[in-house]
Parts: sequence; C-alpha cells; structure tokens
Amino acid sequence: MARKTRKRRKPAQRPPRSPAPAPRGYERSRARDEAARAALKPLRPGQRPTAVTVGAVAAAVIGLANLIALVLGYNPSEDTLSPGSRLSGGIVTTGLLALVAYGMWRARYWAVLGMQTLLALTIVFCSLALVQAVNLWAFVLVSVMLVASGTLFWFLVKAMARIQMPERPGS
Repeated sequence: MARKTRKRRKPAQRPPRSPAPAPRGYERSRARDEAARAALKPLRPGQRPTAVTVGAVAAAVIGLANLIALVLGYNPSEDTLSPGSRLSGGIVTTGLLALVAYGMWRARYWAVLGMQTLLALTIVFCSLALVQAVNLWAFVLVSVMLVASGTLFWFLVKAMARIQMPERPGS
C-alpha cells in the first residue's frame, strides 16, 4: 500500500505580542474597582448625596409616623401578651429611626450603614411576607415596600463610597 503524505503547511505569521497581557480574574476586578473609585467625585463640605437625603427624609417620616401611632395608642394586635413591650419597642424603634435620620442628614457613614441594615431587614421581611400575601391589596402593598427598599438600598451603596472617600492628594 502506498503511504499517505500530508501537505506541510507554512508556518503562520504570528502577530507581535503585546507587552502587557490583559488582566485576568482578580486583577481585572481590581482594575474595574480602581476605575470606579477614580470616577467618584469627593463631597464638598456640607454636601449630601441625593440618596442619603431621600433616606434621611424617609427615616424621619417613618419615625414621626411611629411616634404619632404611639401617642394615639395604636395597637396593631389587640391580643398582645405584654402591652408594655409594645410601648418600649415602639420607643426604641422611634429613637433608632430618629438617630439614623439625624446621622444621614449630616452625611455620616455609620448612619448610612445603619439605614442599609434596616433596609436589608425590610427587604428580607417583605420577601417573606410576599409569600404569605392573602389578597391583592397585601400583595401590592408589600411589593411597593420591597421595590422602594431595594431601590434606596441600591442607591445608598454608591453614596456610601462617596461619603467614606478620602481627599485625593493634590485636589
């Protein structure tokens, strides 16, 4: 039998190598993080990001509504075992919301972090309540709370980065 021979190919011309290979994995994400940090503009003294202002107003309004409900004696569940715990819980909640509203109004990092914690808890509880919604009104109300909490949480992330950002050298 005759032996099959293969045609030899000419070596292909390789393009010249670039001096630096493209970053991969962790290096690529670090480069994206650095680019995002470089794009942030530092806050001027007394300046507040819009999301922080919205969060401060929301915390103040909810805290005020909670205080009004306490003063008027509103009790969502009449069969409470210990009425004193409802009152003390309401006072603590109102105080916490007032503290967060004040801190966010002054653009403090700890206050924005506290508000994000409250929003995260709200998102989790609303998600669980959405499963238990028994009628259309409950479904719509919980969905609106979920969307509002999630949106504010999302916008506060970038605001936190601007609040904690140190002054750049030479600026």
